[in-house]
Amino acid sequence: MAAAFLRRLSAVLALVVTASVLLVAAPVSAAPSDPEGGSKTLRDALESAAKGQAEAIRKLNYSKKRQTQLQDVVKRSEASAKSLESQVGTIANRSYRMGRTSTMSMLLDSSSPDLFLERVQRLDMMAQLDGQVLTRYRDDLAKARQAKAEIDKEIAEQQKQVAALTKKKKEAELALGSVGGGADAGGFVSASSALAQPAPRNSDGSWPKESCTVNDPTSTGCITPRTLHAYQEARADGFTHYTVCWSQRDSGEHPKGRACDFSANASTFKDAAASGSDKAYGDRLAAYFVKNADRLGVLYVIWYRQIWQPGTGWKAYSASGGPSVVHTNHVHLSMI
Repeated sequence: MAAAFLRRLSAVLALVVTASVLLVAAPVSAAPSDPEGGSKTLRDALESAAKGQAEAIRKLNYSKKRQTQLQDVVKRSEASAKSLESQVGTIANRSYRMGRTSTMSMLLDSSSPDLFLERVQRLDMMAQLDGQVLTRYRDDLAKARQAKAEIDKEIAEQQKQVAALTKKKKEAELALGSVGGGADAGGFVSASSALAQPAPRNSDGSWPKESCTVNDPTSTGCITPRTLHAYQEARADGFTHYTVCWSQRDSGEHPKGRACDFSANASTFKDAAASGSDKAYGDRLAAYFVKNADRLGVLYVIWYRQIWQPGTGWKAYSASGGPSVVHTNHVHLSMI
């Protein structure tokens, strides 16, 4: 009995030891690393700053457009009222000269019923015409007055958005400064860049909220419709080098389907800084996205140690690491 018990105990202990070894040896699933480097804090700060800049610029431009429309309303209304001033003056003088007593006397002085009715009709028609003129004159003045009040509101809105834009610019500068960047940079701009077809907007000019709902043609993941549109427009305009959009990472826009990495090389991501024709390709592509930022809904672009945001333009983007980290082998595009 004792021997049997000891054999069973040994078997149980062996199973426990084996299980413990397997648990210790099993690899722990870690969060996916980001080949582009940078911290989550930095990426979150840049995303927040860029979104704030883009929204402030949109509201500012919308307000300026609205102000221009209102100024046209004021101009047209005041011109219309001015054209009616002589008629209004005539009506006022006639009313002063005739008065109600004179009008009644003219009617009672009619020599026949037909003449009486004719005078009544004339007076009624005159009253209707006078009423129309006075109503138009009053409406024109009221419309001009209302439009001027709305212009004052738009000016206040513009001041508010300029302050918001200034704040977000400062946030971007601080975020970039924390990694040694943020200085003004030469950037990548080209007046000859092709114009992309605009992505759909809401009626107020804002961007529709989108999530990762469409298949990514560059991976097994998903991207937003706006990201797909930007990718397709770039390819249609000749930027067909190797590209990857969605990827599983611990932060940033790639796992949200709102970013793409466009290799400077035609067939792969080289572990070396782009040069020659590859560098020229990246320069043209970065300039293309900047030229079409408002049409496509670009949040920011990173290329060759520089970053572009809607309100700040090109700034130095310092980082420490290989070509992917410092973005010298690919153009990074993030979308709103």
